[in-house]
Amino acid sequence: MQPNKTQDKKIGASLVVGGGIGGMQAALDLAESGIKVYLVDNKPSIGGVMAQLDKTFPTNDCAMCTMAPRLVEVGRHKDIEVISLADIERITGTAGNFNISIIKRPRYVDEEKCTGCGICVENCPVSNIIYVTPERDKIEISVKDMEIMNKIIEEFKDSEGGLVPVLQKANDTYNYLPEPILKYTAEKLNIPLSVVCRIATFYNAFSLEPRGKHIITICLGTACHVKGAGRVIQAFEEKLGIKKGETTEDMRFTLEAVRCIGCCGLAPVLKVGEEIHGLMSKGKVPEVVEMYQGA
Repeated sequence: MQPNKTQDKKIGASLVVGGGIGGMQAALDLAESGIKVYLVDNKPSIGGVMAQLDKTFPTNDCAMCTMAPRLVEVGRHKDIEVISLADIERITGTAGNFNISIIKRPRYVDEEKCTGCGICVENCPVSNIIYVTPERDKIEISVKDMEIMNKIIEEFKDSEGGLVPVLQKANDTYNYLPEPILKYTAEKLNIPLSVVCRIATFYNAFSLEPRGKHIITICLGTACHVKGAGRVIQAFEEKLGIKKGETTEDMRFTLEAVRCIGCCGLAPVLKVGEEIHGLMSKGKVPEVVEMYQGA
């Protein structure tokens, strides 16, 4: 039986399995010897585990500093062909003449045109959840409220940072910021509702809950606390039948507390709207309530 001369013929090419630091160096050594090299790795790119390291033992050298020059040389060498995202399926033949079957997994991009910008990764429909923006719900707002808001928005829409003054005016008009008003404001100013709600919840001057016509703000700063502000709050709670932070059923009074009003010389002090009442005491509470009861 005559030997198969085709099988005995030596092939001037080599295959390096694994694109780690050792595989890259082996590919470079072979290529420098004039041998065509196929560098196969099952990862999307070469580099191996070393690409995940910060320092290397025992020299404590920077891993990337060691690996980067080899990455560049492999990428530029004319006799090295990198086959990434691939697996070895079968090896047949004899030394010097192997036949190797490789399964190359798809990248779903044209490798000839790919520039490595990464936009396809960010927008991949497989690895990313696609959210379909639903149609905007119809805003249930009365004609009267629409007219009020149109007037407010028209006043501030062209000013820089117009959202805050629009919300201030709306808050003063309604004594709080109703949900339909926030949605209508977002739509008319073409601002995401999330941004409008973030502003509306950031400032203490805004409220998302209905408040009374008269807002009683009692100072609990150090000076007021020492002089009996706690007893004044208790007296208001008993008189109005509500707790701090609540509103009376007739929507006339809301009871709130702050840490300082800036009138320490009049401690204990409170505000009803913008009107200051200083040197308060439990005995003066009924008088203050009656003053605004019919207003």
